[in-house]
Formats: sequence, C-alpha cells, structure tokens
Amino acid sequence: MSKNFYITTTLPYVNAEAHMGHALEMVRADVIARYKKLTGFNVFFNTGTDEHGQKIYQKALENNQAPKEYTDFYAAKFQDLLKLLGITETEGITRNFIRTTDEKHITSAQAFWKVCEENGFIYKKNYQIKYCVGCELEKTDSDLVDGKCPDHPNRELEIRDEENYFFKFSEFQKPLLEFYAKNPNFVIPDFRLKEIKTFVEAGLSDFSISRLKSKMPWGIAVPGDENQVMYVWFDALVNYISAIGWPSDLENFTKWQVETGGVVQYCGKDNLRQQTAMWQAMLMAAGLPNSKAVVVDGFVTGAGGVKMGKSLGNGIDPVELIKEYGTDAMRYFVTRELHAFEDTAMTVEMFKEAYNANLANGLGNLVSRVMKMAETNLAGPVSLSENILPQDFVNLLEKFEIQKAVDLVWQKIAEADKLIQEKQPFKLVKTDKEAGTRIIEDLVIRLEVVASMLVPVIPETAEKIKNLIRTNKSPEAPLFLRKD
Repeated sequence: MSKNFYITTTLPYVNAEAHMGHALEMVRADVIARYKKLTGFNVFFNTGTDEHGQKIYQKALENNQAPKEYTDFYAAKFQDLLKLLGITETEGITRNFIRTTDEKHITSAQAFWKVCEENGFIYKKNYQIKYCVGCELEKTDSDLVDGKCPDHPNRELEIRDEENYFFKFSEFQKPLLEFYAKNPNFVIPDFRLKEIKTFVEAGLSDFSISRLKSKMPWGIAVPGDENQVMYVWFDALVNYISAIGWPSDLENFTKWQVETGGVVQYCGKDNLRQQTAMWQAMLMAAGLPNSKAVVVDGFVTGAGGVKMGKSLGNGIDPVELIKEYGTDAMRYFVTRELHAFEDTAMTVEMFKEAYNANLANGLGNLVSRVMKMAETNLAGPVSLSENILPQDFVNLLEKFEIQKAVDLVWQKIAEADKLIQEKQPFKLVKTDKEAGTRIIEDLVIRLEVVASMLVPVIPETAEKIKNLIRTNKSPEAPLFLRKD
C-alpha cells in the first residue's frame, strides 16, 4: 500500500448558510488528514459544494437570481468557512475544493453515466413516486411518519409522474452484502454498518437518476438526451472521483483511489444510504474500485435533542462562534465536546463553559504555569523531539475515534496539573534546585507531548506551545482569554 491517503467530506448543499454540522464534518476530516500527514503520508483532502437540484433551483427563483449566480454566492461562503476553520494550505496535504458546476466535474459525471449505461445499468421508464424536495430523495411509505418525511415534516411531499432514466440498484443486493462481509470496517461506527446491511437485506429498488428538463432545468445534461438532466445525487456523488482526475487523468486517479485502497469519506447519518449503498453500487456498475471507509457522524441538535434550525430559533452559526472564540476553540469543541458518532445537544452556553473550563483554565493555564517555571529556573530550552505521538493516541485516530483521542490529551493535561499540585516544583526548586529542576524539565516534556498530540486537532495553538518550548519562554498573553 502506498504512503498516500485520500479523504473527503460530503459536499454541502448550497441552499442555505453553513451550520454546525458542516463545521463538525469538515474539522473532523481535517484532523484525520493532518494526523495522516504527521505519520508520513501524502494526503489529498477534498471538499466542495453540491450545486444542482430542485431545492437550489427553487431558492434561486425565490431570490430572483440565476441558479449559477445563487450558487456562486454560497460556494464562496463555504470557502470562507474552510479558512475560518483552519482548513488552509498545509505542507504535505493537497487541498481541493470542487464545485459540481465545474466543467471538469460535469465532463466526469457525463462520462460516468455513459460507462454505467454501456454496462447495462441504466434504463428509461415511466413511474409515479412520492418525492421529498428537502431530501432530494424518493420516499416509500415505510420512510414516512404520519405521511410526512421525518426530516422535513413541514414540506409537502410531491407526487411525480413522468418518464425518467433509472439506475439498476436492485441488481446490487448480493454484491453489496458480499462487499460488506469482506470489509467489516467499511462503515464506522459498526452500528451504522448493521443499519445499512439491514436496509440492503430488505431488498433494493431501482431509483430514478434523471429529471425532465422542462420541469427542472438546473442540472447536468444527460448524455444523448437533451430533454433530461441528471438527478442531483447521481451527479454529486461522482465528485469523489472527478476530484482526482477520473477519467481524464487515470494516473492521478490510480494514485489516490486505487493504490491507497480507496477514499475515506466523512458524512452525516442522513447520508448513510447514499454513501454506503447507492454510491458503492454505482462504482460497481462502472467497474471502478469501491471506497475504503465511510465514517458517519451524528447530528448536532439543540437543547433536549430538538433538531437545530433557524425556524425553531435554536440555530447556531459557526461563523459567529469563531469570531467570538477563535478557530481553535471551534476545532476543540467539535472534536471533543460533541459525540464522535451519536447525536449531541449543543447550546452557545455549553460552548462557552467548555471553552473556559478546558481551554482557558485547562490547557492555557497549564502552559502558562509550566513555561513560567521553565523560563525562571532552567538554563535553556528542553530539547524537542519531533511530534511524539503516544501509541494509544495513534490507535484511536486509526479507528477515527477522534473524541477519545482528544480526551486522552486532556487526561495528560490533568496528570501534569496533578504533578504540579503534589510536587510543587516552584517551591521545591528553592530548597532542592536539582530535584525541582528535574520536575520542571519533566513537565516541559509532558507539555511537548501534549502539543504534538494537538497538532492535528488545534494546530495554531500547538505551534504556539512548541515555539514557547523551543525558546524557553512563558506566553506574553494567555493562549485563551477567559470569557465572562
């Protein structure tokens, strides 16, 4: 296996402002990308924006804008969010931002369609379905609660009766189940793998992959049929291979998708079916390698587990929190304070409490105390090792257990605090300089380990700590200002 690693987020749908779920997914994928870079991998990190489909077409019309003008505006907002989240140019990490309106992607999506069609997995028929515009998905009666989509109960389902192209999803029940059996770590966490296996075992239905252009023109043209455009999901999923050059640059595609064993995909739990079954079947239909793993996040909810949203008055804007508390505070919160795989309730007050307790009073206070003692009592800097990563920390990140890995960092912070409290080296050094100095040097080494573990998590702060250790200086100002 090559020392290359390919990771991607899903592409946010640009019909609204960014929310905490987007921030969570982007940061967690970036943590894994940075960790892999630390352990010697060349990394390709992909994200971008999903810009076709009926929701976007309707929103653009409501705003009296052309769809491309509308999507240009929101794509720029998501690019700005990446910068605010600290997802910027990093040595050893190739960062890619793909838009599904890019010509390169459009060409790739049409080529993918042609291959699936030539292989006999696309056909045309008349059909009638219930359709949720909010999900951009067909709904069966078993998907509904009281006749409504459970994720968009305020939207009326549309009844669609038209002639479209279909993908032969039904032919992939056995291949998908065999794939899951051969790859037991394909879906993370394991209870999501059980969930998708149950779905596939119940039988698969072919799904529509086009729309009548006369009704919804905002999409990629179906090859050979000027009256149809591609269904948004069929188009958007292809970004995972169009981003790395398929089919025009097969050398690059081989480097990142074939030689690596496949892409690692982050997604929310509402994307489980699309990422782990639909897309994998589509890849099989095209004769292309499957993904390596799909890591599935839970939702960020409001207090009491209520779904978060502006209409409910409990929406939280990640941009505003970053402006108030800083990039690394946001990165800390979504990696440690939100559950790795389950839904987690969140309020602004919870964010503030975590910031004060664990960043200002926890990490920040430890750095100030240790480096003040070092600057006062040591003859010079303690020699730095290069990125000391404890094996238990490595093991957790290899399993995408980011929350547990960051918990481990704060465990080491607590151990250093306890050592200061018990040994009181700031006093001991006055009566037994040699013994006191040894403890202070040990504390600096412990702090160095903490900083190395924090490199993928809160990289800006980690670098500040390392610089303080290199120069044997205490911080001129607190790393994190307490918020009252």
